[in-house]
Amino acid sequence: MNQLIASLLLAQTRTDLPPVAPEGGTFWLPPGASTAAGHTDAVFYFIYWVSVFFFLLIVALMVYFAWRYRARTPGQAASGQVTHHTVLELTWSAIPLVLVVAMFYLGFRGYMDMQNPPRGALDVRVLAKKWDWFFTYPNGHIDNELHVPVDAPVRLTLESNDVIHSLFIPAFRIKRDAVPGRYNKIWFQARQPGDYLLMCSEFCGTRHSDMQTRVVVHPPGEYEKWLTEASDPFRTRTLAEVGAMLVARRCLQCHTVDGRANIGPSLKGIYEHEVELVDGTKVIADDDYIRESVLYPQAKIVRGFGREMSSFKGILKDKEITAIIEYLKELSNDSR
Repeated sequence: MNQLIASLLLAQTRTDLPPVAPEGGTFWLPPGASTAAGHTDAVFYFIYWVSVFFFLLIVALMVYFAWRYRARTPGQAASGQVTHHTVLELTWSAIPLVLVVAMFYLGFRGYMDMQNPPRGALDVRVLAKKWDWFFTYPNGHIDNELHVPVDAPVRLTLESNDVIHSLFIPAFRIKRDAVPGRYNKIWFQARQPGDYLLMCSEFCGTRHSDMQTRVVVHPPGEYEKWLTEASDPFRTRTLAEVGAMLVARRCLQCHTVDGRANIGPSLKGIYEHEVELVDGTKVIADDDYIRESVLYPQAKIVRGFGREMSSFKGILKDKEITAIIEYLKELSNDSR
């Protein structure tokens, strides 16, 4: 069982590691780590410095005119000097027009580039749900972290099965909503290996701030190796060890394994023990009950808890559910 606990802690540690990025960046922006970051930053700073220039100019003129045309004596009325300067008026209309058109052009060009990925982009499907991310890779593997190869275009297809979420990777300068009932797409190309923060930037409920994970950009050749190993965790682990890993990655956002209640009940000692439901009936938490709770969590609600859990149908395979059951069995044996 010590091996199981070590596997569980390893999985927890890997998920909870704070994403890091190469040093650098500026006061306003983190280091740019994608091909789109340079253009995005250039547009941002162009608009920023234009805004700073005109802010200082307008404030300076405002202070000057307030001082220049102040009342010299109490009750002094302003003299009537209503006139205009055609060249000046055309100038202060033309300059903002040129600047706004330039801003639109630069922004639109960058937007169109981000809408149209190059041919051969790696397709990753993204499912957002309260309060986690699920990334499905071309071979069918599902993970809570986004893994991509360096210097390769990656296209994300986003969907949500509950509320609106928004995928945001600051270092890549990309953000796109995941909306129930539709698909949204965005792409990027990471420039350097490393771990980067991925978060939800759309308030989606009580645990919105916890809905974050990592983007792992692999060096050349490492992505394929990771995908092969991650796609078949049963190759080098027992069922219970895989179950410990899956519980740490999928379940511990809402459950615990130490006996304390969280958003959902603790999983410690639950296997083949009596569970009281909200309707007052009692059931035994056997294999069928656990499987049903994973696939149809609203079917039997434990007394004292709400209907927060969403279904893992289509996310967890049958063999993975079996592994979770084996781990819960071991967990119950240790708690006796």
